[in-house]
Amino acid sequence: MAWHGGTLAGFDLETTGTDPGRSRIVTAAVVEVSGGVVTDRRGWLADPGVPIPEGASAIHGISTERAVAEGRPAAEVADEVAEALVGLWRRGAVVVAYNAAFDLTLLAAELERYGLPSLADRLGGAETGPVADPLTIDRAVDRYRRGKRTLEAVCEVYGVVLDGAHDASADALAAVEVARAIAARHPRVAALAPEHLHERQIGWYATWAADFQAYLRRQGTPDAVIDGTWPLRPLAAA
Repeated sequence: MAWHGGTLAGFDLETTGTDPGRSRIVTAAVVEVSGGVVTDRRGWLADPGVPIPEGASAIHGISTERAVAEGRPAAEVADEVAEALVGLWRRGAVVVAYNAAFDLTLLAAELERYGLPSLADRLGGAETGPVADPLTIDRAVDRYRRGKRTLEAVCEVYGVVLDGAHDASADALAAVEVARAIAARHPRVAALAPEHLHERQIGWYATWAADFQAYLRRQGTPDAVIDGTWPLRPLAAA
């Protein structure tokens, strides 16, 4: 069976900001899909322990007051999300995350912040994965397409319905559906074994990062640096 017909688990975080090394988890979701059918949904609301900026609240709809009143301790949420992902990998599932380098790096930073075992520790030292990142795959298979590469925009390209953008559960499910649609449209992606798809994305992401860094430097930002590490950036450089 091709990877996109097996068990896929969409993973998404909504956060306090855009820096994965410093931002905190506000909401998280893991949505399991098997054969195109949703078989499990898990969601978390965290008290991030810091104020949620108004700009972030405007995007995902969670205020500081609500997070404090209804959210669970951030350390507990990070630990449970990590355990959920590790459990899926142990079962042979592919974790699907749109812009995985952000979400997985932010989760790794949270685990380190609270002195919790890392993903690698939980996997017995094994490499984190396999991961499918529809953003990274789409950039590789349709490199010269014009327009935005946001989840909403890519959903439109592949005919995926996104109900409730920036809701972690909706975004996680949409990421899975986009991954499935990309594989259906591009047989060379569908034909890869999950571990080989993971390896290809490491190279694809590094190529994109180098190209984007060169572009920024040509546009007048000579010191621009785009980290090309995927799916987990070094925390010191995050």
